[in-house]
Amino acid sequence: MEFTDKVLKCIDCGSDFIFTAGEQLFFHDKDFKNDPKRCKQCKAKRANGGPRVRAETRTKCSACGIETTVPFRPTQGRPVLCRSCFQKAQTGQLLTPATPGSTPTPAGSTPAGSTPVGT
Repeated sequence: MEFTDKVLKCIDCGSDFIFTAGEQLFFHDKDFKNDPKRCKQCKAKRANGGPRVRAETRTKCSACGIETTVPFRPTQGRPVLCRSCFQKAQTGQLLTPATPGSTPTPAGSTPAGSTPVGT
């Protein structure tokens, strides 16, 4: 099989880089199905543990209601806590938000008369 150099675009920095015939032969021999997506410089940065960009999401804290940012995309039905409420929850000082008709309980505990899940 004959390989010729290809010009590809890096998905990280957007610059063009050459996927040489020799590299293509190597990919073919190793039975790799996809062409490389990053130039050598960006690939080296990732391998050396370069700074990873985290997507910050703006949301409201489920406990105190203040606007906060979190380093993940919240899923529906799960509470999202700001830093101070999260730290309070870790130490057991935070009361979880009450649902209508119930009393607030410390985070991580169960209301009196109910059974914890999994027991």
